[in-house]
Amino acid sequence: MKMLKGFIAYEMTVQLFKGCEEVKTNRILKDQLTRASSSIVLNISEGSTKPSLKDKRRFYSIALGSLRETQRILHLINQAELFELAYKLGGLIYRLVYPK
Repeated sequence: MKMLKGFIAYEMTVQLFKGCEEVKTNRILKDQLTRASSSIVLNISEGSTKPSLKDKRRFYSIALGSLRETQRILHLINQAELFELAYKLGGLIYRLVYPK
């Protein structure tokens, strides 16, 4: 099911979340990684429904913060492939928060 078909940033957040679910690491980091990566998906999704640019940007900004947390965990546990996906996603979300 594609709720936001064609919204590349959203589709990438789902891909990142699913990849993070598959990561094997200690319970504490795994729990934090799952929460942070799911927060990205949920905030991108919720932000996309807001009528004002100010509200959209607030949710996208929260998603960006969760993405940075996800990146740090992926770096700590040496998940280079997922880190690369998160890095690419960062540029997309950054442009949602700070459009030109």
